[in-house]
Amino acid sequence: MVGMATPAHFQSAPQPWAKNYQPGVPAEIELPGESLVEMFERSVAEAGGHPALEFFGRRTSYRELGEQVAQAAEGLRHLGVKAGDRVALILPNCPQHVVAFYAVLRLGAVVVEHNPLYTTGELRHQFLDHGARVAIAWDKSVAALQKFPAEERPVHLVAVNLLEAFPAVKRLALGLPLRKMRETRTALTGPAPDAMPWKQLLAGGRIDAAHPRPGVHDLAVIGYTSGTTGQPKGAMLTHFNLYSNALQGEAWMHGAQERKEILYAILPMFHAFGMTLYLTFGIRKQGLLVLFPKFDTDLVLAAMKKSPATVYCAVPPIYERTALAAKEKGVSLRSCKYCISGAMNLPDHVVELWESVSGGLLVEGYGMTESSPVALGNPFNPGRRNGTIGVPFPSTLMKVVGLEDSGLEGSGTEVAPGEPGELLLKGPQIFQGYWNNPEETGKALTEDGWLRTGDIVTVDPDGFTTIVDRLKELVITGGFNVSPSEVEAILGTHDGVADVAVFGKALERGGEKVVAAVVLEAGTDLDEAALRAWCRERMTGYKVPARIVQVQDMPRSMLGKILRKQVKEELLPTL
Repeated sequence: MVGMATPAHFQSAPQPWAKNYQPGVPAEIELPGESLVEMFERSVAEAGGHPALEFFGRRTSYRELGEQVAQAAEGLRHLGVKAGDRVALILPNCPQHVVAFYAVLRLGAVVVEHNPLYTTGELRHQFLDHGARVAIAWDKSVAALQKFPAEERPVHLVAVNLLEAFPAVKRLALGLPLRKMRETRTALTGPAPDAMPWKQLLAGGRIDAAHPRPGVHDLAVIGYTSGTTGQPKGAMLTHFNLYSNALQGEAWMHGAQERKEILYAILPMFHAFGMTLYLTFGIRKQGLLVLFPKFDTDLVLAAMKKSPATVYCAVPPIYERTALAAKEKGVSLRSCKYCISGAMNLPDHVVELWESVSGGLLVEGYGMTESSPVALGNPFNPGRRNGTIGVPFPSTLMKVVGLEDSGLEGSGTEVAPGEPGELLLKGPQIFQGYWNNPEETGKALTEDGWLRTGDIVTVDPDGFTTIVDRLKELVITGGFNVSPSEVEAILGTHDGVADVAVFGKALERGGEKVVAAVVLEAGTDLDEAALRAWCRERMTGYKVPARIVQVQDMPRSMLGKILRKQVKEELLPTL
């Protein structure tokens, strides 16, 4: 394949689990020797008039997408963006997100993805870290940036109005009721004063074709994650990392055809899973990306009638809601060939429901932002094993190491088969470390390049891996990681809260809910609703505790540190 290379230092050792792969899936991929920009430009050249994007029924061809990327890149160049600069994207799934992503990369600059629902405080923490001077934001997110202290605001702020990408007709091309159309349009736009309109960014012509492109090992993306512990950190992913993971996904979805696949972009593209699935794998396969700014069963089922999905990757609650709605409304899901669940455990009842409606396999995978993100998966064949996260992807190695007495870090000594230990990963998709954070990088990466995942697993003789616990104590809710430390830090600033411990409570249908135990200041009474409302003003909705429970005291270590695990064990029976 043109532009591919196989560096010796990424050649894998023998992979005994490869015998369980779907027939045709290789143990090794051919690794990339070019950047994502060159990959994108090849897809534009080859796919031409084939549709690349669909947004509420309006389609954009690969040729049109390439033109818009060239225009946006030139607009960013006029704003002073150059190779190595960070450019913040604060966007839901929309055509402008795809354009902005590749326009930034075209200049050799670095995309920094952000959740557009983040509060000012959450965004400010990340901006202070990465230092982006240019931001491209959904118009509803602009106000959060403008609340930064004047000296910390981006020098250039580009506002994106999603309605500009809607179909020109008054009634959506999906055939939705007028009421639903109006509700959707209202929810997706807002005022954005004192910001450059997106249209203006594209008004300055196309970037010179001779303008330098990035190299395969240049930094492409900084994705913020809670990592193994604590406050969000910026995981550095190169073109090589992201392109490799796209190729690994391509190998795993054996049989997927160029210009034949329709991918439903319901996972957010600011999340690592959505970014790789749609922005790299989907573009490489020259597929059609059907974009949804947020998950809505009515919108999904309406789109299924016009452009039936072949790739439908999601989290368990979305699979369940989609299947139930499809059964109720008589909409076929039989086109869905490739369905991977991630971000939380996949309950058996969701698998049974989805497969009864779609007729295809629903398999579970595993990954993290630090692995671009996918590292393990169940094969697309009857040999898949429900309840496990599958086996390592092609060109990916794993080992399971024992735990030190502290239970915080792997000891480096591999455990016997079937024994629990910390999962370590190595492969071309493993990140380069955390931006401006060598201390945390040293905790996450060993000297010889293994990524400590912080997950405790067992592995059966065939390589199928099961997560049994987490060292990192993150709460996974709705497919997103919530750092207990981050929520505790915010709750701790409330005048009435003396101490706080945050943890997750498993839900019967998969995932967890965030729970906070609080010790109140003397003379203060708990008003749970008011305290949760206070939290909503200071953190994204999925981080807000679903329950806040008052306790009189909390167990502590000899050094006075609250023992979060013991708090959880004591409270769970009462919740």
